[in-house]
Amino acid sequence: MTLTDSYALPDAVPSRGEDDDMVVRAMYRIESSAALERLSRALEFASRPLAGEPTRSLLLGAGTGHALHPFMTDVPIGLWSSAVLLDVRGRRADRPAARLLLAAGLVSVLPTVATGLAEWRQLNRPENRVGALHAALNLGAVALYAVSLGLRRRGQHGSGIAASMAATVVASGAGYLGGHLAIARKAGTRHPAYETDAVGPSLGRPDPR
Repeated sequence: MTLTDSYALPDAVPSRGEDDDMVVRAMYRIESSAALERLSRALEFASRPLAGEPTRSLLLGAGTGHALHPFMTDVPIGLWSSAVLLDVRGRRADRPAARLLLAAGLVSVLPTVATGLAEWRQLNRPENRVGALHAALNLGAVALYAVSLGLRRRGQHGSGIAASMAATVVASGAGYLGGHLAIARKAGTRHPAYETDAVGPSLGRPDPR
């Protein structure tokens, strides 16, 4: 089934308990958002160039056993987090290194975005709405990191730090949504063998609360 075909299917509506906490209810609202449905359709159109073979299989991690996207996110996150750490340290001598880290993060985010979009195209409703918001927030974070780098290069270091801090907050929100998809909804490409070998997380494990 293609992503476009999935739009003809009804939503998978989760059963809801009376004791669902605030975070769970918030995620249900995101999953049923009409605005995010429109965003999903726009993202589907924009990501069509990634749907053809062999591009699709490469981006999904064919031959690696599972999705490429989750561990590829560690590269830009690590680079940008290191830049923020240097900013917090507050030494003038660290400023060139912080700029280099920001620039490297912006370069490394390109394949990360491509693998993320390829994974997003495998989702059905309502998970793809969460994925669309995840993508939009990440795009906003990338834009803010780019603004930060530009400001620093023009000598506006303080404003650049502010933009980086804002980007980190936005990226953290995006990361939470990515965690929802990977952990709560168990989204992600994996080899079919892992679905039938009777090894994996138990749904009967206790609630971490």
